[in-house]
Amino acid sequence: MAQENNRKVSFEGDIKFTGIKLKTPEVYAAGFKAVKVALQHTFKEMGVSRSLPTLSHMNQKDGFDCPGCAWPDPEKPSKLGEYCENGAKALAEEATLKQVDINFFEKYSLEELSKWSDFEIGKSGRIETPMILEENCTHYKPISWEESFNVIAEELKKLNSPNEAVFYTSGRSSNEAAFLYGLFARAFGTNNMPDCSNMCHESSGVALVETLGIGKGSVKLEDFEDAEVVMVIGQNPGTNHPRMLSALEKCKNNGGHVVSINPLEEAGLTRFKNPQEVNGLLFSGTALTDIHLPVKINEDVALLKLIMKKLALLDTSEPVFDHDFINKYTAGYESFLAHLNQFSEEELLKRCGVKESLINQTVALLAKKKKIIVCWAMGLTQHKNGVENIKECVNLLLLKGSLGKPGAGTCPVRGHSNVQGDRSVGIMHFVDKELNNNIKKVFNFSAPQEEGYDTVKAIEAMHENKAKVFIALGGNFVSAASDTEYTANALQKCNLTVHISTKLNRSHLIPGKRALILPTLGRSEQDKKDNTIRFLTVENSMGKVHRTKGILPPSSTNLKSEPEIVGGIANAYFNGNHSVNWSDLSENYDLIREKMGAVIPSFNKVSKKSEGTGYYLPNNVRELDFSKLPQGKAQFSNCNLPSHELSENEFLLMSIRSHDQFNTTIYGLNDRYRGIYNERRIVMINENDMGKFQLKKLDKVNLISNYDGVTRIARQFLVIPYKIPKGNLAAYFPETNVLIPHNQFADKSYTPISKSVKVTIEKCS
Repeated sequence: MAQENNRKVSFEGDIKFTGIKLKTPEVYAAGFKAVKVALQHTFKEMGVSRSLPTLSHMNQKDGFDCPGCAWPDPEKPSKLGEYCENGAKALAEEATLKQVDINFFEKYSLEELSKWSDFEIGKSGRIETPMILEENCTHYKPISWEESFNVIAEELKKLNSPNEAVFYTSGRSSNEAAFLYGLFARAFGTNNMPDCSNMCHESSGVALVETLGIGKGSVKLEDFEDAEVVMVIGQNPGTNHPRMLSALEKCKNNGGHVVSINPLEEAGLTRFKNPQEVNGLLFSGTALTDIHLPVKINEDVALLKLIMKKLALLDTSEPVFDHDFINKYTAGYESFLAHLNQFSEEELLKRCGVKESLINQTVALLAKKKKIIVCWAMGLTQHKNGVENIKECVNLLLLKGSLGKPGAGTCPVRGHSNVQGDRSVGIMHFVDKELNNNIKKVFNFSAPQEEGYDTVKAIEAMHENKAKVFIALGGNFVSAASDTEYTANALQKCNLTVHISTKLNRSHLIPGKRALILPTLGRSEQDKKDNTIRFLTVENSMGKVHRTKGILPPSSTNLKSEPEIVGGIANAYFNGNHSVNWSDLSENYDLIREKMGAVIPSFNKVSKKSEGTGYYLPNNVRELDFSKLPQGKAQFSNCNLPSHELSENEFLLMSIRSHDQFNTTIYGLNDRYRGIYNERRIVMINENDMGKFQLKKLDKVNLISNYDGVTRIARQFLVIPYKIPKGNLAAYFPETNVLIPHNQFADKSYTPISKSVKVTIEKCS
């Protein structure tokens, strides 16, 4: 329990077991079972009559973008439906018929609600009206929109400095809302704009900017059809990005190969039963992974170095590397080879934990191929050396000349549906001089020149009373961030916390002295103005901008769109005394897009070309233009091996998602592909380690981390024997976020070390 302002609230809910059932892990993903589960979720939450028509419009040219992941839509979406099981679950969560109304908040106190699990909180329903929690009160009460905007303006005006406010953004927001939000934060006078990418792909952005000149991937969806090899590293697409499996299937059908690198062998990369094909729906489907390399947690650099070292040896006798590409487009090759020679094959083999025979198979495959795509996700980014993990992937692509050609390139697979778009339209804590200059030209005010807080620094600032107002445009901040108790205490120290949300979540129950919940439209809902349905835009994981236009009636008549809410806050704060006409912008999305294109040149086509499947933003890697980098060339990197220095009784723990969740949203309690049902408080462990530490299946244990003399405990987890490398553990987040220290993060990117936390196991008495 966390206590602030005489309120007792739980930052993780009451700990209780829900009746675990274990089955044999699945050996394939999707198929008829996925269709069945998807429909069960939508029928239950949305009703039968609303489900099928709504699903048929998701990810279609004239419809709305999935509120889940950012995987791109094909040029010709399938008429049978362009969504996956977890996309259907995301829609069901958003379009649920359940409502959190005034009676709900009258019935349940803050303390009562905080004892619920994240699953129970999420299933309560859509928020239907603005709510306020006044200081020292125990229940949220209704408030008008005008009054809520005035409360925010009042608290912002009390601050001694604009830098005492934090403006957080989630990846579900549209480009228009995020642009307007960032504009207001800068007009207010701060660059304190942390966003969810700080906690996930910031390591990718830093590494790719330093090596290739752009913090985004270089591939397009059609590149998967041309690829000779797709390497999937630190990623579980079967659960996290299921529509990616269709792209991998096309690669395989065209003679390509898939190499998976991950501590766990996931069903989604073993076999895919495409529910839109007869073979997938009724028969065996497509085998995806040709070679699986079960690397130890965060030993990917060791594995990649060993692969490249073996390739370099082959290159001495016959060309294996693309030397023409290396000479023309890269810098640092000789230094890279000299650095690589410092490591022995024996050392690297021992570190990575993979059988040499499997590595040799991979080397033999890569030696003959040049059209290589490397995909990755949190399994690479959320480590202290997360930036170097990505740079080592880039090294391999540079050696093979696998950039700027069909079927080749970098593919960081983003999570939330518009997390990449948020950054593109200006949500960033650092200073972009060109952006600031353009804001001055277009809007006639000077944006702040001082770097702001990222997520880690924002939490520390709130904890130290240096930041006193926290506003979140979407998201579930307390559950998404590391060091849950520390983060909860930080939020509670604020004078005001504001959450712009569709549904109730844990963060609403960890309030500041005063707190507001402002309900907004969902992605699937109609956004009407003067009887005209407005559209918004988003950017997918591969840099394409396209429209999204909801079709469902809003769940409540008292909802506002995100741009309207941001404009309402700005109007209340500036009260007409500012160069920006916030009212016009918040109501006229075409005007937002016009101004967005004027401020951000790459968006100057957004109004005209975002219809249909949209248009791609500029990408220098696709053009092999590295002119902004040193020597005008792509950069090789000399990356070090990670150092964890585990003691005899310590494990390395990685946090993972269950199949029944997306980020912090818990759809259900089943991890079907891994054979774990009706329970989330589990820890996966190698059977040899179980014997070593005298553990039995379903023993109850506590997981303990100790950094800088601070002990953190995740209590009451059930031991599950699983095929995972020795010395490694896996457990679900957000339950294990409590173990991750707020001050342990990736060098340069400040991304929390969620995938490599040193822990010990303690048996419960």
